[in-house]
Amino acid sequence: MQDNFQTDPCLRGFAACGCGRSDHQLNTFDYLSDVPGNNEVTDLIEVQFKNTRKGYFRNDNRIDLVKGDIIAVEANPGHDIGVVTLTGSLVTLQMKKANLKPGTEIRRVYRKARPVDLEKWEEAKSRENATMIQSRQIAKDLELDMKIGDVEYQGDCNKAIFYYIADARVDFRKLIKVLADTFHVRIEMRQIGARQEAGRIGGIGPCGRELCCATWMKNFSSVNTGAARFQDISPNPQKLAGQCAKLKCCLNYELDTYMEAYKKLPERNIHLETADATYYYFKADILSGMITYSSDRRMAANLETISAERAWEIIKMNRAGEKPLQLDETEKAVPAKPVDLAEQDDLTRFDKTKKKKKKRKNRNNDSSRRPQNSEAQQ
Repeated sequence: MQDNFQTDPCLRGFAACGCGRSDHQLNTFDYLSDVPGNNEVTDLIEVQFKNTRKGYFRNDNRIDLVKGDIIAVEANPGHDIGVVTLTGSLVTLQMKKANLKPGTEIRRVYRKARPVDLEKWEEAKSRENATMIQSRQIAKDLELDMKIGDVEYQGDCNKAIFYYIADARVDFRKLIKVLADTFHVRIEMRQIGARQEAGRIGGIGPCGRELCCATWMKNFSSVNTGAARFQDISPNPQKLAGQCAKLKCCLNYELDTYMEAYKKLPERNIHLETADATYYYFKADILSGMITYSSDRRMAANLETISAERAWEIIKMNRAGEKPLQLDETEKAVPAKPVDLAEQDDLTRFDKTKKKKKKRKNRNNDSSRRPQNSEAQQ
């Protein structure tokens, strides 16, 4: 049985080699890594660079690559160093998810990284922080309304990508010349938003986990206050905003579920007529399908909570000209009367015990006196 466990991949379950290195963001689990012939399905591979930058390359030389290998890939100019994150048939699905435009150039894989390549790569990474600080000062001296959030050197130190944030359009032609003369590399400027900056910096969210944009989220969809309104979340800007000062991306996670459940509820402007009063919409628990109605339009009065099915039933009755006796026809359990411990016993019970003690003392005194009296009589 042990030999079969080692040779049969079906008995082993998910392959451990599919996990690869998890010290970088956007880690992808390759659950098909141990399937025979998986790497031969396609020669495309997924490579991740610094933070959230990923690329897709063609392994024309058929190099034996697995997840976690550090490789040198084609760049413009020179070459770049990245980490293999995915191989085989899942790469085509990832490319489809990334919405690559038709006709996008797919560059080649050169080789596995040599010791010389790794030394150059480490040197490039060590220069990034100092370059970012110095470039911020240069942009400030040029009085440009922009913020340089991150700098990424290419693996061969021939090119540097400057990620910046700006509210308006910025003319950085003079800045590029100054940066090129200062750092002696080819300069590329890329504008990013506040969400992309938070993803590159990383952090811990109020939920206690790492930021979604820094771990698995790559494409950002717009978030508006309507998502909070549908889910009956308090419109508090401090609670709805994330570390990027924008609305939290997680507001969209359950929005479709709430919208689907909201379709089963009657509209808010429909009021219910009973034989005694008119009830108006007050609040609703969307997921459980329970609606609370009030007899007053502006305040909470005589609140009644009924199910959405019961509300639709009353609406049909009202449209037919009928009025039920009450909203909720289910029998409500009578709440048990609270027991007052003080009423169980008489408060004078303590006085009775004192009287008993006094009687006992008197009896003891009488019993001690009787023999003395009898002797005196004799």
